[in-house]
This record gives sequence, C-alpha cells and structure tokens, in this order.
Amino acid sequence: MTTPRDIALLRLAAQRIVGPGFATATDAVRWLMAVQAQDYPGAVTSIAMRTEPRTRQSVEAALNAGEVVRSWPMRGTLHVVLAEDLSWMLDLTTKRLIAGAAARRAALGLDLPTIEHARRLATDALAGGRQLSRDDLLTIWDEAGLLTVKQRSYHLLWHLAQTGTLCYGPVRDGEQHIVLVDEWVSNPRRLDREEALGEWALRYFRSHGPATVRDFAWWTKLAAAEVKTALAIAKPQLERVDVDGVEFLMDPETTALLDSCRSSAQGVFLLPGFDEFMLGYQDRGAALPAAFAQRIVPGNNGMFQPTVVAGGEVVGTWTRTGRGSKRAVLATPFTAFPSKVQNAIPRLYDALP
Repeated sequence: MTTPRDIALLRLAAQRIVGPGFATATDAVRWLMAVQAQDYPGAVTSIAMRTEPRTRQSVEAALNAGEVVRSWPMRGTLHVVLAEDLSWMLDLTTKRLIAGAAARRAALGLDLPTIEHARRLATDALAGGRQLSRDDLLTIWDEAGLLTVKQRSYHLLWHLAQTGTLCYGPVRDGEQHIVLVDEWVSNPRRLDREEALGEWALRYFRSHGPATVRDFAWWTKLAAAEVKTALAIAKPQLERVDVDGVEFLMDPETTALLDSCRSSAQGVFLLPGFDEFMLGYQDRGAALPAAFAQRIVPGNNGMFQPTVVAGGEVVGTWTRTGRGSKRAVLATPFTAFPSKVQNAIPRLYDALP
C-alpha cells in the first residue's frame, strides 16, 4: 500500500533532495525540466542543493556558459531551463499565453507596433553578443517613450521573452543580464509537437513523480488535448501507483532510489520558498497539511515562504535575519518543532548554498 506520506518521501528522492546529487547544475536542471525562478536567489539555492558541488558558483557557471537560461517557458512564470529546451517549450506554450494576455496589453495601451518597436530597440542594443542589465534595457525603452504607463516594462520584457527574442543569461556582479536568444542559445533542440509533448510528460513524471495527471496539467498549463497526447506517449514508460483510488505516475526507479536513502529522506530539510517540492504540484496535500496551507502562501498572495520539512512533511517556515556575520535563521513551527528538528535547523541553514 502507498500512503500520502510515502508519496512525499518518494518525491524527495525523485527530485534529488535526498540521494546522490547531480554532477553539475546543468544536469540538475535537465532532470527537473524546469525550476521555478521568479525568486532568483532561491532558484539558485534549489538547483545547487541538488548537486554534488552544492555551490551557487556552480549554478552561475552553468548560466555563464549558456547551458541553462531563465525565461518564461510556461505558466507565464519565470523558470530556469536548459538553453537547448527553451525554444521547443515556447513553441508549445507561447500562442496560448500571448492570446491570454490580450486584455492586459489593452489595459497597458500596448499595440503591436509598440511591441515591435521595443523588439527592434532591444535587438539593436544586444546584437553582436552584447549583454544588458534589466535596468539598462528599460532605460533604452524609456528614452524612446515606450514606458509611459506603469508596468509596461515588465510586460514588454515578458512578451519579448515569451516570443523567443530575449532571455536572462549570464551573471555579472550578482545580476543576470539579458541576451538575444538566437545568439546566446547556440544549439537549440528542434522537436515535432508530439515528440515535445511526450518528452515533457516523461521528464516531469520522472523528476517529480509520484504525481497525478492533474498535477502535470497544472504545472505546464497545456491544453487538455495536449495533456492527453503527452500522457499517451509517456505513460508506457512510467510506473503507476494508487493512493485512495487516485492514480500517480513516477519513474520506475524511484522506489529503489528511496529505499537506498530512506533514512535521509525521513530527516530534516530547509527548502527555498519556490522550491519544486511545493511548486511542482497542484495538490500539495501529500507533504503539506491542508490546515497550514495558508502559512505557506499567506493570503494566497502568490509568495511562497521557505519551508521546514521533516519526515517528508512541511512542519514550519523559515526566514533569514541579520546580515553578514550576524546572519541567522528564524524558523516558525506550525505547532511545535521536536527537539531533533529544532536542533537541526541552524546547521542546515549554515550548509545551504
């Protein structure tokens, strides 16, 4: 029998929060398919903690080498993905997302000529391998009179990334810089639609499973027909488990992986707020008691708090306090931390990438 707690422990193993880490940040991103990344520092931590080096420098090295990039490949939300995967992911999602943003464009007074003007300015400024900070690019648009309405800047950047012109690439002075996709991504993979759908599903369930079809549909925001096609291709290569009449899919090797590190999986972890252990699923009930869901996303404001996980269950939240040598961690339990958990938190915090 598989229980909800088993599902949570299996996910810790599948996502490589426990078990052997990946040799490189690129390998970790390849496995996870996409890492939620509107919180850039948190995304770097999420990737690094799944690698053997466990360093932020190893993640930034992958960004600087053009092996991984940060863009809006799905759900209209920033993710870190393999550079070679970005184009085919956008091919599956862009049309629907651009259509869905029509009302927002109208509210901002953004018509096609304005957007294309912004694209030409960005392309001219970045051509030839140049890189710009976000502020530098916005200054160019502002001087051209394109940012006369508040929040136009974000939407222009999103639109040009969503349509495959721009992405966040290398890191300089702690900040990711914007580059042209066609110049920065040297070897994009080209997949036909069915192949792309099948690969997306297979990689999701292998890295995030056990998960449900509803989880996959929510995570990708693909259309129902596309989800059906993706599952038809991927499902024969996946293992099925049943929990209270609900079907979950996962990599056939995940059970053995968990068995090899079950003791570690039942330990304590500090995870960034937008880590895929929470953000990878529509239904988070296997790891997060429903009574405390609002503690993770206060007021459903979309800002996920960093979590304390013990035995596969989210048992509290944490935050940083102080700076420099006075930096410390403040953890807040949902009820009360057992002494084992309480004592582990400072050590785990000091070890975070």
